[in-house]
Amino acid sequence: MQQLAIGDTAPSFDLESDGGARVSLDALKGKPVVVYFYPKDNTPGCTKEAIAFSELIEDFNNLGVTIVGMSPDSAKKHDNFIAKHNLAVRLGADTDTSTAEAYGVWVEKSMYGKKHMGVERSTFLVDKTGKIAQIWRKVKVPGHAEAVLEAAKAL
Repeated sequence: MQQLAIGDTAPSFDLESDGGARVSLDALKGKPVVVYFYPKDNTPGCTKEAIAFSELIEDFNNLGVTIVGMSPDSAKKHDNFIAKHNLAVRLGADTDTSTAEAYGVWVEKSMYGKKHMGVERSTFLVDKTGKIAQIWRKVKVPGHAEAVLEAAKAL
């Protein structure tokens, strides 16, 4: 599968979301969107990342930027994750991993010598026309939300 690049049209998605809602890229067209993929709710790195984006939510809102986090977890698990950590970001339930596959972040990983498929922590900044403005792959959480905010300010 070919990797997405800056300037490509962001793959569309329409997923069940937290709070019994749906989240779709088409419905968000006309404003910038941060789409970030993470492996699993309530794991240390994923929790830190969601909290970091939540702490900056007002800054993103002031720029008119919507943040959508995505993992293979169910919407019910997302609801629990949000409640447990008082998160302010929307979370899409990519339970069949089709969105992660479309973005090229459903990859073979290795843990303790065993290979398995999983989400590569990645973030895509999509401009208001639906084009990818910035891509971060193999994200390291510390400072990441701040870097995405700075990139969003440049849109």
